[in-house]
Amino acid sequence: MNDLAVIIKRFDAPDEITKFDKGAFETVKINNMVIGRATYEPGWKWSTHVGTLINKKYCDVEHLGMVVSGNATAASPDGKVTMLTPGDIFYVSKEPHDSWVVGDEPYVSIHFLGVEKYTK
Repeated sequence: MNDLAVIIKRFDAPDEITKFDKGAFETVKINNMVIGRATYEPGWKWSTHVGTLINKKYCDVEHLGMVVSGNATAASPDGKVTMLTPGDIFYVSKEPHDSWVVGDEPYVSIHFLGVEKYTK
């Protein structure tokens, strides 16, 4: 008989937290997978609040995630802007992009791809 392995983790006690002005990115590690939670305040913008810390004008990380609450964008340098709203499961390619919170509600999303590289 096989022994059932069950691992429980919560973002209440993340393995790592990266904090920056108007936001935080938390990660939990389960076996070989890393899952992230992004929490951004109104006024947060990737190029301003993360990019300046890592000397990048645009994010170049591939993302797969789900919006939990709030609204944000995924925007290309050529001006194409896509809204991300609660319940959306999103994929953003590794092509250069920016992102910002829309409205006066905090934005929260869970990330399944690109987590290890996101704020690096």
